[in-house]
Amino acid sequence: MSAGALLAVNGLVAGYEMGVPILRGAGIAIHGGEIVALLGPNGAGKSTLVKAIAGLVPVFAGSLRFDGLSFVPQTENVFTTMTIDENLQLSGHVLAKSARARQIAAMYGLFPDLERQRRLVAGRLSGGQRQMLAIARALMIEPKLLMLDEPSAGLSPKLTAAVFGKLAEIRKTGVTILLVEQNARAALALADRGYVLAEGQNRHEGAAPALASDPAVAHLYLGSSVATAL
Repeated sequence: MSAGALLAVNGLVAGYEMGVPILRGAGIAIHGGEIVALLGPNGAGKSTLVKAIAGLVPVFAGSLRFDGLSFVPQTENVFTTMTIDENLQLSGHVLAKSARARQIAAMYGLFPDLERQRRLVAGRLSGGQRQMLAIARALMIEPKLLMLDEPSAGLSPKLTAAVFGKLAEIRKTGVTILLVEQNARAALALADRGYVLAEGQNRHEGAAPALASDPAVAHLYLGSSVATAL
């Protein structure tokens, strides 16, 4: 992997049961300030990879090196019976009181819709608003790397565009982003680089525009419908 990477993953073998690996030697490297898309067909191991990085899936072999990350899972990523404000307070519980207040103010500055509804129970939020809250919760601890698992899942094209627009804003604050996505077109439009996994292994990697314009990559690993869209 590249020297000086913020996140370096080499030869990762990981899965949910010993002897049944989902990842079979996958590897990625991410440098500070990048947005990197992790793509591939269903069952390729994308979510398993980010969960392994986050320590949520057993790793059987390989190496991981990272420095300060937050992870936004695809589902169950907010506390639905708590208000927006309570969700943020809980996510920042490891911070000093003054730092927690500063971060909550920063999150409301980044997500003004959340501030307007700060007393609303999170279970009443729309899908897009809930995803925004999940991202805000992850940012409370000021991570260097933000990992997101399918942030567009279940969202309309309009809401997907809104979420991805926020990710572009977040990158401008200095946060590096690893994005797992089935919406390859939107992900590659946002990202600097991309990795394509298939059957738990690396298949392609490169600059996002190059991957987006390669019909063979799109047809073989991202789906023929995506190839047409790209």
